[in-house]
Amino acid sequence: MSSAASETATETLVERFGLKALVESCLVLEEGVASVKDIEIGMMMGAGILPGPFARADERGLDEVLEALERAATDWGEAFEPPLILRRLVAQGRLGKKTGQGFFPYPQPDDGQSRETVLLETRDEVGIIWLNRPPANPLSPQVMRELSELWEEVDGKLRAVVFASSNIFTFSAGADIKEFTKINPDEEGRELIESGHRFMRSMEESRTATIAAVNSIALGGGCELSMACDFRIAAESAAFGQPEINLGIIPGFGGTQRLPRLVGYGKALEMNLLGDPVDAYEALRVGLVNQVVADHELFDTSLAWARKLAGQAPLAIERIKKASGGGDLDEGLRSESEGFAAVLGSEDAKEGIGAFLGKRKPRFQGK
Repeated sequence: MSSAASETATETLVERFGLKALVESCLVLEEGVASVKDIEIGMMMGAGILPGPFARADERGLDEVLEALERAATDWGEAFEPPLILRRLVAQGRLGKKTGQGFFPYPQPDDGQSRETVLLETRDEVGIIWLNRPPANPLSPQVMRELSELWEEVDGKLRAVVFASSNIFTFSAGADIKEFTKINPDEEGRELIESGHRFMRSMEESRTATIAAVNSIALGGGCELSMACDFRIAAESAAFGQPEINLGIIPGFGGTQRLPRLVGYGKALEMNLLGDPVDAYEALRVGLVNQVVADHELFDTSLAWARKLAGQAPLAIERIKKASGGGDLDEGLRSESEGFAAVLGSEDAKEGIGAFLGKRKPRFQGK
């Protein structure tokens, strides 16, 4: 066999294998066996396919993949028949990376709106604020500063804003633990928490409606950011939790105040004291999220909510939000801020953070 023929045969084999992997992945998804995220991670880690079949198809363009599968079905048989979900995504104009959404969403930030850790994309009167510090999207002081600055730009100017993650692994894993070892609890720690409170309270008091599109884990500050939004839409593979207790500290961005307002005192105390996360359907059951959807439908669903909210009267939205708050949240946040600063400087907090960084079990002494 000539080298040219050999190269052609190899290309055909690679194409056939890649298309078949996508077909089987789509069938597993359509049968409800696993989510897009789980399939993608499984194929990457278990089969060594990098990137995974869904991201690979998004990169190529789902319309081009559909045409390739139609040709393959003719040449190689019905095992390559294009899956229904692929046909549906193409019909919806979700063609992958080139259109900003396929199996996964892809940020398409506005000119001049690509900060180091957050991005802003606008679609008419709707904005998408992308958390863009993969893989964990930690809420470091820099992220909080850039989020606050960006929010000041859009507050009251956009009718609705969606908070989303630019990667499939995490919405936000919470605070950057390493940063805790570098700040003074009484001054920098308090200022970080109070600036976060100001930012999140501004969201709650704004005529701009906010939606958290939670695609994966939202822990600690990530969970608290989602709770500061007016609505939370969760992917099936999402999880929510307040694990600060495991570090010997307490939630600092509203977790002691907003969580009981959403899920009730008992469930909030359970989540805050045990530190165990809840999955998307448990979060829906207890009132932490408004809707749970398939992973690949999260972004579209969140945008649909945003577009609906963008059509409502802004002044009425602002008044309804203020009237619906209930309770003295500001007083509760002040108490939380004082409590956070007090425990952040404790020996238990140093032990908890040190144990986390050292990957060992902490030994708390109540000091």
